[in-house]
Amino acid sequence: MEQRVIAHFTLGGAGFGDPEQRKTMFEAEKRLRALVAEASVGAVDGNEYGGGRVALYAYGADADALFAAMETELRAVPFRPAHVYVVYSDDSSRRVDL
Repeated sequence: MEQRVIAHFTLGGAGFGDPEQRKTMFEAEKRLRALVAEASVGAVDGNEYGGGRVALYAYGADADALFAAMETELRAVPFRPAHVYVVYSDDSSRRVDL
């Protein structure tokens, strides 16, 4: 089973955030894709919006290496509160607050 990193950010309102927030997240996701590809640790697989939040999903063979490649960019995203789940192949996980 692939390991994964799931990042959660709080946006404004109860829906999908405003257009500027979505633009910021799109740009961050684009940079994350490049960082993960450059490090050869997996792939960023998309996002899910709703309820005033967004989640970004990434998968790879080593969740710690994946998170290490993503961490600086994830911390640069301005929306808070935010946290990341680093999920291992046995479905154990650790939470990192951003």
